[in-house]
Amino acid sequence: TDSGVFIRSMASRGSLGGLSRKAQDVADVLDAAGKEVIIFETVGVGQTELDIADTADTVVVVLVPESGDAIQTMKAGLMEIADIFVVNKADREGTDKLKMELEMMLNLRPEDDTRWKPPILSTTAHQGIGVEVLKEKMDEHREYMEKKGLLESKRKARINSKVRSILQSRLLDDFWIETSKKMFDENIDLVVNNKLSPYELVELLLKNKGR
Repeated sequence: TDSGVFIRSMASRGSLGGLSRKAQDVADVLDAAGKEVIIFETVGVGQTELDIADTADTVVVVLVPESGDAIQTMKAGLMEIADIFVVNKADREGTDKLKMELEMMLNLRPEDDTRWKPPILSTTAHQGIGVEVLKEKMDEHREYMEKKGLLESKRKARINSKVRSILQSRLLDDFWIETSKKMFDENIDLVVNNKLSPYELVELLLKNKGR
């Protein structure tokens, strides 16, 4: 209902990173179209679903009070990628306990005065409570990133990763021509029966491609 907001749902399509493989491309298009703020909502993050850390400038991890029992088993990677923690539905029981447990886990990290310390906020989104504070903290994090020169370096790393990913995909597409597929099919049984190693098969495929 807000004419200034565009929302697009995208399937993750089996991607293990928590985001659609084309999410970054869509963000680039929206950026070129003049959208000043782009928000990614992931399908949820676990041990391998951390692509959002490479995609977004600020990562907000949203939890609910019921997450309290699971916080002790939270993957270390998730603790590392979060720039801001939010306990939503803070009107429910268990909010203070969860915030305390998060604080304890953050305090286990080595002390570093130069490092951004993720704030732990409470929100009750359906009532709009705490949302303004969340925006302020997101703005603070951006200012911190710009001041430390981290925003530019993070974006350079993102482009580096993107170019490598595109290059890898293109090279694989170019490699698997009909003769390569045929040679693979003809020799796969030798690998299965331990008469040829995977490395030797790769060497055969590379030599065949060079012909």
